Amino acid sequence: QVQFVESGGGLVQPGGSLSLSCAASGSIFRLIVMGWYRQAPGKQREFVALITSGEFTNYADSVKGRFTISRDNAKNTVYLQMNSLKPEDTAVYYCNTAPVGATTRWGQGTQVTVSS
Repeated sequence: QVQFVESGGGLVQPGGSLSLSCAASGSIFRLIVMGWYRQAPGKQREFVALITSGEFTNYADSVKGRFTISRDNAKNTVYLQMNSLKPEDTAVYYCNTAPVGATTRWGQGTQVTVSS
């Protein structure tokens, strides 16, 4: 099981930007599909974006055109660039492998708050 540590969250005004980072352990990072997920208070965790080992990407409709996922295999890191942020983007953001399921183990995530 690869371990992940998220960072980069914070408070930002609507329309602003944030960049999240996810540092991973393990020598197989370059071979696995990585994803970003988020969970708002009182809501279920939801898919945000994924990137394959070949750097093909997929996004949830709610963030398409605003968020960009990328990876640096040499640094064992995956990124999420978030632009044009909306209050409904407020959530704890997590990174993990993709796909995920009932047995997936989650880290602490990083808090993103979009508010004026």
